[in-house]
Amino acid sequence: MVNYQKMYTKLFNAITDAIESIQHGNSDTAKEILIKAQIETEDIYISEDS
Repeated sequence: MVNYQKMYTKLFNAITDAIESIQHGNSDTAKEILIKAQIETEDIYISEDS
């Protein structure tokens, strides 16, 4: 069974970190944070969808 709470928490934390990076003028870092979170969340979904 897919752990949606785990996925939500990972994405929420990444969004929070990305917003903080944007506020400090680091849009490239924000982009990297979001891409990494997307990949990790997709990996969670794929590995737990069995």
